[in-house]
This record gives sequence, structure tokens and C-alpha cells, in this order.
Amino acid sequence: MKDTSNGMNLTVFRSWAVILLLCGVGIAWHVYSSEQDVDGRHFKYGLDLIGGSHLVYEADTSRLEQYEVDEAMSALRDVIERRTNLFGVAEPLVQVEKASVLSESDKTERLIVELPGITDLNEAIALIGATPSLEFKLVGEPVGTSTEPLYVETGLTGRYLTKARLEFSGTQGGMGFANEPLVMVDFNAEGKEMFANITGENVGRQLAIFLDGQLISDPVIREAIRGGTAVIIGWFDSNEAKELVRNLNIGALPVPIELASTQTVGATLGAEILEKGVRAGMVGLVIVFVFMLVWYRLPGLVATLALAIYLSLMLAIFKLIPVTITAAGIAGFLLSIGMAVDANILIFERLKEELKKGSAYADAVKDGFARAWPPIRDGNFTSLISATILFWFGTSIVQGFALVFGLGILASMFTAITVTRTFLLALAGIVDGKEALLSSGFSKRT
Repeated sequence: MKDTSNGMNLTVFRSWAVILLLCGVGIAWHVYSSEQDVDGRHFKYGLDLIGGSHLVYEADTSRLEQYEVDEAMSALRDVIERRTNLFGVAEPLVQVEKASVLSESDKTERLIVELPGITDLNEAIALIGATPSLEFKLVGEPVGTSTEPLYVETGLTGRYLTKARLEFSGTQGGMGFANEPLVMVDFNAEGKEMFANITGENVGRQLAIFLDGQLISDPVIREAIRGGTAVIIGWFDSNEAKELVRNLNIGALPVPIELASTQTVGATLGAEILEKGVRAGMVGLVIVFVFMLVWYRLPGLVATLALAIYLSLMLAIFKLIPVTITAAGIAGFLLSIGMAVDANILIFERLKEELKKGSAYADAVKDGFARAWPPIRDGNFTSLISATILFWFGTSIVQGFALVFGLGILASMFTAITVTRTFLLALAGIVDGKEALLSSGFSKRT
């Protein structure tokens, strides 16, 4: 017997099917058009696909307490990232990596720096530079007939500096003339306390700033500064202020670093990896689509449309987050496509079994989904656990694979349970009694 409410439900399902199909087409068009647009948001490719330099630095955290290490490494990453951006490096990747607990090295804190497009290793190392020394010293009084002032150590160094930035005053008076460049210097919690003591006890004196032993600025302390942010006002133009900001950020390394290893990836090799990965994916998709169409006929077409929407959704996510696409990430993407296909096959096989029992098509779809959902849920849930573990404990390459794989699993569950189900229910009334549209595997005959 057919459901008496089929008329209303069928209209709703068909409307939703049209909406989902149009959304899929719209997402696919956006992905394509944004890639063609010069100013659009393009895919972000990793070092292994477009070439560049891969640098590994080891950080000396021996002088820090254990609870200070994570904060120091996070600050170090931010500083190095600002430094590479200052030199105009496109899309640098700077991340902290902890060595495995099984590692024999006692230096467990490492910094991974990837500079896409920079294939000259010497140039890459020069962009990062050696560990500069940033020091703040009080200017003392000259001794005897000497005209050179003495500089008194304060203990305040680049380790306590969070960042420097350029701003412009908005009003006359107080902070100086309108639109006057101001150099803002932010200190961390410990530096904030030290800076408050130094400025509170030395109002009227000059505080000299040295980078690698070279004096770069010597502003006068006008008042005690207890907020953790210093404002340097001087008779300098915006270019000089930018240079001072740059020098302060360059020297703001919270811990010393040492270059441990280097690696370059040629652009030609990267392009070849990308081309082969895309080609393998396209061939695999064509084979899957052909199989689904031949074996499942009309439901196979539904699965093909659902997978096409899944692919468009994933590519849009890559642009939105954005996800850095690497060779490992492509592997995770292709594996997630397999999970999406597997979910559709489970649904179709359960649907086939319901049809063999003599159920009406709409009822067979609903019951088939109800039976297919537990194995789909459990299989995807265990895969998500694996992806989470890989992302949490893995290295950068493994993390890229795990991130894409995890996102792919979530997207595949959405398309299999929502898109495929809606499309199949929208076919009710079309395929009933028309077994020619279905494969022999969907026949009610045993």
C-alpha cells in the first residue's frame, strides 16, 4: 500500500531536491569563478605542490619553566610569522611541532617554517635571519670629560616584547600633532611588570633600545607606564616609524633558536605532484561514477549527483577556511571520497533488500536509510576518532592529511544522509513499477 500523505510529502521532497541541486551548482560555480578571478580567493597550496623552502629550527627552552614553554613557543611562532610577512613572503606557514615521546633528542621544541615560492635556500635563511638581540637600557650620565653616555642594563629584552605596531595620533595636543606616527610596543605579563618598575623609577631619563648592539631609538620616559603598552613618539616620518616597528618585531624572539635542517622543493616537482594527484582523482571519480550508473542505474545517478555536490562542498571549504592543500591532504581527500561512496552503497544495498521484501518504493527508502544509518554512523565515527588522534599527535604532514580526511568524513555524512536521501525520496512515484530504471540488484525477485 502507498502512503496516503505521499502527495504533500512528495512535493516537499522534490522541492528540497531542486533546492539542494541548485545550491550544489551554485557552490560549484563559485569555486570555479573564484579560481579564475585574479582577485578571488584561490586555493592555498602547500610547499610540496608549488615548491619553496622548508626550514626546521630548534628552540632552546632550557631557561624556561615548564609552564612557560607553550606560551613562549606560541609567541616565537607569531614573531617568525610576522618577520616572514614583513619581507613579502606569500602565504608562509609557521608552526610549532613537538617531537615524539619516543624521540631520543632532548630538544623537544621545534619550529617549522615553510616559505612557498622561495626556492633559494640562502634567501630563505636570510629572511628568517639569525637570532637578533633586542635590549632596553637606561641612558646614564657621562663620566669625567667623556661625551659618551653610559648605558645601564635593565634586564628587559625582546623576550618580554609581544609585538610592535604602527599607529597614527588622531588629535592635536596630548599625544602630539594629528596623524603623527606612533610606535606602540606591547609587553607580555612579566614584561609589563618590569616595564612599569623601570618607567616608574626613571621618569625623565632616556630608555635606549639596542638591536644587535646597535642603538635604534632612545625615547625619553615621560611618565610611569603600567598598562603594558609603551608609546614611542619622535620626530620621525612614517617610513622611519615602520622601520623601527620592523626592527622591534625582528628582535622580539622570546627564546633563542638554531637552524637544525633545511630542505628545498623545486616548483617543477611540486607541479608534477599536483598534476598527478588531480589526474588520479579524476580517473578514480570517473570509474566510480561509471560503476554506480551501471550497477545501480537511476539510484546510481542519484549517488553521482550527491558525490558531485560533496566535491563542490569540500572545495568550497578548502577556500573558506582556508585549507592548505598538500600531497598528503589530497590523499586524505581521495580517501574521504571512498567513504562517501561506501555510505551510498550501504544505503542502496539496504534499499535493495527492502524492495525484495515487497515494500513500496517510498517505504523501502525510509526503512533502508534507517537500517543503513547505524553502520554508516559507526564507521564514520571511528574514522573521525582516528583523524582526531592523527591531527593531535602527528607531525605537520600527518596533520594535513588528518584535517582534510576529517572534514571529508563530516561532509560525506551530510551528503549521504541528507542529499542522497532527499533525492531518492523525490523519485517516489517515478520509479514505482518501473524496474527498467533500476539494476537487477534492485529487483524484488530473489
